[in-house]
Amino acid sequence: MRSLIINGTGRISGTVEIGGNKNAVLPMIAATLLTKDDVTLHNVPAITDVDMMLKILTTLGAKIRRKGSSVTINTAGVTKNEIPRHLCSALRTSFLFAGPLAARCGSSVLYPPGGDVIGRRRLDSHFYGLKKLGIPLRDEEEIPFVFETGPRGLHGADLFLDEASVTATEHILMVAAAAKGNTVIRNAAAEPHVRQLGEMLNAMGAEITGLDSNTIQIKGGELHGAEVTVEGDHIEAASFIALAACTRSPITITGIMRPHDYWMTRRMFEKLGVHFKIHPNLIEVAGGQRMKIKPDFGKAIPQISDGPWPQFPSDMMSCMIVCATQAKGSVLFFEKMFESRIYFVDRLIAMGANAVVCDPHRVVISGPAKLHAVEMSSPDIRAGMAMVLAAVCAKGRSVVQNADNIFRGYANICEKLTGLGVEVTLEEH
Repeated sequence: MRSLIINGTGRISGTVEIGGNKNAVLPMIAATLLTKDDVTLHNVPAITDVDMMLKILTTLGAKIRRKGSSVTINTAGVTKNEIPRHLCSALRTSFLFAGPLAARCGSSVLYPPGGDVIGRRRLDSHFYGLKKLGIPLRDEEEIPFVFETGPRGLHGADLFLDEASVTATEHILMVAAAAKGNTVIRNAAAEPHVRQLGEMLNAMGAEITGLDSNTIQIKGGELHGAEVTVEGDHIEAASFIALAACTRSPITITGIMRPHDYWMTRRMFEKLGVHFKIHPNLIEVAGGQRMKIKPDFGKAIPQISDGPWPQFPSDMMSCMIVCATQAKGSVLFFEKMFESRIYFVDRLIAMGANAVVCDPHRVVISGPAKLHAVEMSSPDIRAGMAMVLAAVCAKGRSVVQNADNIFRGYANICEKLTGLGVEVTLEEH
């Protein structure tokens, strides 16, 4: 277990380059099982979740070649169909191997996935989609999960998801791309990482339309190798925008590829009086901004809530909450998607934040607050990064324990923070 030791520095400055999109590259790695040809991914972030997904592939018999931020994967030698329990429990996206592995081997055996503890995260949409495409779960009461292709093999289907689940949409996309016939996914997720996965599958020979919408059409068939570049991580970019804002510091963020992915982010930061410029390949946050929360019509307390894309992403909520502690005024945060994400606010209260936790989904933040250093433990990736932001703002020496959670989603975070002028050291236990 590792900890980050941070001395609150107040003002910082500089340029930081964001890594590849974590939530895009993980399903892309699973999708390499759909072909026996080489698949090369560029701009792969150096995070532990990527390492774990590649380790799963290696355990199954794949060959991995890494050079810098590029990874070439060949799964021609995959014959094993079971993923060990300890690898499944290491991360949520281990479950995305269920469909592609069954498509390759005729069956797949997995254990329940792990990942962040931010509330219940259903698998029902995955089971529904795989069954409709010809890979039913053998027994709902049985652990490990066993998926077996039926006598018809993989075949297209018309599906309607009961929730716009990102991982379920990605899972169904992969299997449908390898299935015979046409598939329609209605009420599909439309996040940027879903689009990136769909574009990769198109490069591999699938015919997918409707990406960026809630209705996706897939014409599947035999897939081949491809070479693709993972786009910059908009969640990481938003984290550094929040860091710039709450320290009132000038920061330039590079690695941006699609400016329109940041439109809703800009709208939500504007509620806190934070403004930034979006260019084709970078974002500029000016220093010295006087953050003041803008009331809604009638002088009502404004609300920042999350939802399926293009609404404000849940993964951005934690850092935004820290940002609000440094703004003048009050704002209500409504976390609609996960019932445990708000719990980390207790750590902010211990640091001196003025926060009222209404229930597991809502918290009112009033600021600005003078934060002071504490020792705290990171419960998940995004809350961990939010604690880093709070520690930078706080006076004194803070300790963020269980920092391995942060390394799961943020590449080279110590180096990036140091480059901006943050006093941070990594401590091994």
